[in-house]
Amino acid sequence: MGSRRSSQRLSAAAATAAAPAATDEAPAVAPAQQHGDDDEDAAAAAPAAAATLERLLHSNRKRTHALFCSPLSVPAVPTDVPADPPSQRAKLSSKLFDEWSSVAVLPPVIAAQAAQAASSASSAEPKLKLKATTGQPASQPLSESGPVGAMIDAIASRAAETPAAKADSQAGVQSSATALVRIQDPRKLPKPEWHAPWKLMRVISGHTGWVRSVTVDHSNKWFATGGGDRLIKIWDMASGTLKLSLTGHISTVRGLAVSARHPYLFSAGEDKQIKCWDLEYNKVIRHYHGHLSGIYCLDLHPTLDVLVTGGRDSTARVWDMRTKTQIFALAGHVQTVNDLKCQETDPQIITASSDTTVRLWDLAAGKSMTTLTHHKKSVRSLAINPNEFTFATGSTDNIKQWKCPQGIFLQNLEGHNAIVNTMSCNQDNVLFSGGDNGSMHFWDWKSGYNFQTAETQAQPGSLDSEAGVFCSTFDRSGARLITGEADKTIKIWKEDENATPETHPIRDWRPKLGRSY
Repeated sequence: MGSRRSSQRLSAAAATAAAPAATDEAPAVAPAQQHGDDDEDAAAAAPAAAATLERLLHSNRKRTHALFCSPLSVPAVPTDVPADPPSQRAKLSSKLFDEWSSVAVLPPVIAAQAAQAASSASSAEPKLKLKATTGQPASQPLSESGPVGAMIDAIASRAAETPAAKADSQAGVQSSATALVRIQDPRKLPKPEWHAPWKLMRVISGHTGWVRSVTVDHSNKWFATGGGDRLIKIWDMASGTLKLSLTGHISTVRGLAVSARHPYLFSAGEDKQIKCWDLEYNKVIRHYHGHLSGIYCLDLHPTLDVLVTGGRDSTARVWDMRTKTQIFALAGHVQTVNDLKCQETDPQIITASSDTTVRLWDLAAGKSMTTLTHHKKSVRSLAINPNEFTFATGSTDNIKQWKCPQGIFLQNLEGHNAIVNTMSCNQDNVLFSGGDNGSMHFWDWKSGYNFQTAETQAQPGSLDSEAGVFCSTFDRSGARLITGEADKTIKIWKEDENATPETHPIRDWRPKLGRSY
C-alpha cells in the first residue's frame, strides 16, 4: 500500500514539473488516474491535469491556424527552373526568322526617314532602337546570336519587368513622336447646351391640300410652299401675307428649291415633272424629263449648277441646270428615294430610301461611296448640320447621327417614337424632328438631349388625324422655324424670348456610356 502511494506521488510530481516547460508539442503522457480513497492526492492532481489539457488545446489551435491561414504554407515556386528554356528560345527564333527575315533590311528612303524621326524625338528614358542596315542583302539569314537573340532577350527582360516599370515604359512609348499606333482618346460626353424653348408664332392658311414642301429664299425675305392642291405659293416672311401663286403642276408638289446665284425656283411633283421657274417673269422656262414615276425630293448643289432629284423609281438623277441634260442616274436603292441633300464636299450627295439604307455618293464618278444599313425601318428624312461635317437621318426606330465623309456612326437620338417625316437643323445646333402624328421634338445636336417635346395643334374644323408635320425648314437666321402640316396650314415657330436657364433648366439628362446601333 505504501509503495502504491509513493508511485502515485512521483507521477503527479513529474506531471506538475513538465507542465510549465511544455512547448507547442503535445505532451505524450496522459494524466494519471487516481484510485483509492485518498482525497488529498486527487485534489492535488486535478489542477495539473486541467493545465495540461488547456496547453494541449492551445497547441492544436496554433498548429491548425499555421497550417490553414499562414501565407507561407503554400510551397514556393522552385527557382532552379530556367525562365527561358532552350526549346522556348528555339521556337521564338524560328518564328522571328520566318516573319521578319524578308523585312530585315529597310529601304534606303524609309531608313533615312526613320533615322531623321529618331534624331528629332527627345526622350528621357532609353528605348529600343531599330537599326536599319542597307549594306546587307534582304536574304541574309538571321542568326540566334545576332538580332534574333537580342530580340528574344528583350522579350524575356520585358516579361520580367514589374507592373510599375511596364506602365512607365508604355507611357514613354506612347508619348514618343515615333509611335506607330496611337491609342485613341476616349470619347468625351458633352454636356447639353441650353436652348430656349420654341413656341407658336403664326398660323398661315391658304392651301387647300396638305403642305408637302417648303423652302426659304437666300435673302430671307420670302418663302415658298407647295402642297397637294398642285399650287406653289410664295409668302412674305415678315408679315406672312401671300405674294404670288404659281400653277402648272398636275399633281402634288413634293420638292422646292431656290437658287442662290440665279433668279430661279425649281419644283418637282408626283406628276414626274421638274420645272424651272424664272421669278423675274413668273413663268416656266425649263423642263427636266427622265423620271419614270413620282418625284419625292429635290435639292440644289451649293456651288455647281447641278440639280438632283429622287423619287419613286428608286433612283436619284443629276441634271445640268442649263442644258437640261441628265448627267447621272444614281442607281442602287431598291425602293423609293424619300429625301436627299447636297453639300460642297464629298459625299456631295446623300440619299435616304424606304429600303432602310442611306447612301453616300461620289458626284465625280457617279457611284455610291458608302451604304449605311444601321436603320431597321424606312428612312424618310435627312438633315445636315451647317456648322459641322455631320448629318442626321430619321426613321421610325430612331434618329441617327453620322460623320462625313466615311459615314461613321456617332450616336442615337432616342425618344421620337413616330414616323419622322422631316428634320431640320440651324446654326445654333438645334435639331428639329416632326412626326406623322403631329409630335415635334427639339434636340441639342452635340449631346443628343431632347430639350423640348411638343404637339402641333390642328386648326379648327380639321380632324385629329390631320395633326401631322410633313415638311420643315429654318430661315436663314435660324430664329424662325417653318412647318407644313396635314391640316393645310403653315405654322411659324420662334424661340421664347422670356425663357432663361433658371425658368427652363435642363432636366432629366443622363449621359450614355455606350452607343447602340
